[in-house]
Amino acid sequence: MPEYFASAAKGLEPLVESELRSQGITDLKVTGAGVQFKASQEQAYRFCLWSRYASRVMLQLSSFAINDVMDLYLGANYIGWEQLFSAEQTFVVHCSGTNQVINNSQFGALKVKDAIVDRFNTKAGTRPNVDRQNADIRIVLHIHRDQGAIYLDLVGAPLNQRGYRQVQGSAPLKENLAAALVTRADWQNGPLVDPMCGSGTLLIEALLIKANIAPGYFRNEYLLANLSDFDSVVWQKLKDEVNESAEQGKARLDCHLYGYDIDSAMVKMARRNIQDAGLAKWITVEQKDAKNLVNPEPEAQTGLVLSNPPYGERLDEVPALTGLFSSLGRQLKAEFANWRVAMLSSSVELLDYLRLRSDKQYKFSNGPLDCTFKLYQLSKTPVVSDGQRYAQDFINRLAKNQKRLNKWLKREGLECYRLYDADLPDYNMAVDRYQDYWVIQEYRAPKSIDAKKASQRLFDAVSGIVEAGLAQADKVIVKQRARQKGRDQYQKMDTQSNRLVVNEYGAKFYVNLQDYLDTGLFLDHRNMRRYLAQNSQDKRVLNLFAYTGTASVQAALGKAKLVTTVDMSNTYLNWAKDNFRLNHLTISDHEFIRADCLKWLSEQNNRQYDLIFLDPPTFSNSKKMEDVFDVQRDHVQLLSDAMKLLSEDGTLIFSNNKRQFKLDEDALKQAGFTWTNISKDSLSEDFQRNKVIHQCWLIGHDKAQ
Repeated sequence: MPEYFASAAKGLEPLVESELRSQGITDLKVTGAGVQFKASQEQAYRFCLWSRYASRVMLQLSSFAINDVMDLYLGANYIGWEQLFSAEQTFVVHCSGTNQVINNSQFGALKVKDAIVDRFNTKAGTRPNVDRQNADIRIVLHIHRDQGAIYLDLVGAPLNQRGYRQVQGSAPLKENLAAALVTRADWQNGPLVDPMCGSGTLLIEALLIKANIAPGYFRNEYLLANLSDFDSVVWQKLKDEVNESAEQGKARLDCHLYGYDIDSAMVKMARRNIQDAGLAKWITVEQKDAKNLVNPEPEAQTGLVLSNPPYGERLDEVPALTGLFSSLGRQLKAEFANWRVAMLSSSVELLDYLRLRSDKQYKFSNGPLDCTFKLYQLSKTPVVSDGQRYAQDFINRLAKNQKRLNKWLKREGLECYRLYDADLPDYNMAVDRYQDYWVIQEYRAPKSIDAKKASQRLFDAVSGIVEAGLAQADKVIVKQRARQKGRDQYQKMDTQSNRLVVNEYGAKFYVNLQDYLDTGLFLDHRNMRRYLAQNSQDKRVLNLFAYTGTASVQAALGKAKLVTTVDMSNTYLNWAKDNFRLNHLTISDHEFIRADCLKWLSEQNNRQYDLIFLDPPTFSNSKKMEDVFDVQRDHVQLLSDAMKLLSEDGTLIFSNNKRQFKLDEDALKQAGFTWTNISKDSLSEDFQRNKVIHQCWLIGHDKAQ
């Protein structure tokens, strides 16, 4: 009896096995990627039409050892290809897997193609052509260790492509996974609701199962019809059975399904797909926010809420999603008493915000993501929210800090400040306020802390801020960074442009809260920018490693004679110029230089400045810099080069944020410099807890020398 292989995504293999057994196929073996089985041609045909979970069905032609390239060629050449299809047809070869001999899948496919062509030339005197896009015959080579196997693909396009879904969103749920979710949720009675239905795939697959409509009902093209031994009589008989079953199933349907989505475009897609599947009579889709979900059939004794909600793969999605899941959980408990709930997600942390206790779960792969499918049984009576909030101790600390800072903020007229900086060990993050926006920077947890626990704490903190009414979800921005690794990490996080104008001691600055790891404004240097504003009048000022030029702006507003702004990034120099324009400062009155500050300093001979602001990164190996920079190792040389540009009575402000930094006082004394540690005075009220966020000195020339 012929041997076949039904491939399946992770988690679907047991369901494929169950399908095969239900069709009387018992000679089978479950593997890590599908199920091997022996069946008659008619059984294989029927499985192609009826399988809801398999991705492909392939007829195995041969298996053999591959110890060298010739083994592969001969193994493929030995197969009677001319008996399987004609030279007038086109074919394509796909290869999966490699070994030490065939270490490139394209090379493996090429060798099989050569063997097929040579076989046809020898046996038939002519050869078929290759068509990579629309081949009549699809051949698959699979290599595992020293073994190779060659298959004929019976289906062509993967079986999850049923044929009813003509439109879809950016990340659609595959139809075979959707069918698996319906099956594992064990929907038996009552209505079914999908509160975030997307393009409607779960709703359609659920109704196909309920009505016993074969996936092959919608599909016309199978590659098995192109094979020489295709039995059109048997195939037509099976197709007739499929059509008859579909009509009978629709006639028996006595249920209704409901889909909702907040996106009107997705609602249109879902309606179109449901219409194309011929199921509009039994499925209603409307535009609604899942946070306000209500029971469409409150008189129903039971039912199923089934959904594939957003996963929150990006940190910027977390604030909205924690609120969404919390609200959805409240609505489920209040509106759907005695119903079942089933949710798929790659983020177990988000599912926890439903505040439901799962009684069963399954593991699946949704594309590249490992997902958990959780099943819940709701209470038999409605449950009103108990008002419990997340991260209450964290929220209490925020309130305490805010109360402590309020008088100072009002007195200083500040709208950007640090509210929290890892005050509590369980919430290892910084929270900054920019007007109504909250920027949460999560410090990476040490290896000793469980990553899932740390992630859950972050989600709890975000959810707590939103639930407590401190901020709207769309004004909470989440970022992740390694704690105080230096300001060489100004990399861009996205490609959007989201600028906000903030005020600080008479200056206006553009900040970007979303697109970059840092916002464009180092809050801990607020006092030093103010120092520059108060001490720059009629002076020549140099700002090195200038970033977005905020210190330069304050110096210029302080009536500096000239401000020279040096940074090696065009992006940040342009940002600095925008900050100058924002403050009605004339660009041409000052200098903006794109350069590696280390190299630029070493090349200057004739320049002189009265005030220099030097805040280098802790460490940098930027491609734009000629050398790797380490502030502890290199600060003496850096200061020596900078001090050559400082006038006799001038002042250099040196700052860095390396936690264990030690100023080489002996070297500075030998170089003829004097210094004063002003670290304490350089930090304002909102940084009094974290007094080591940076260190700062005023350095000048020792006139006695």
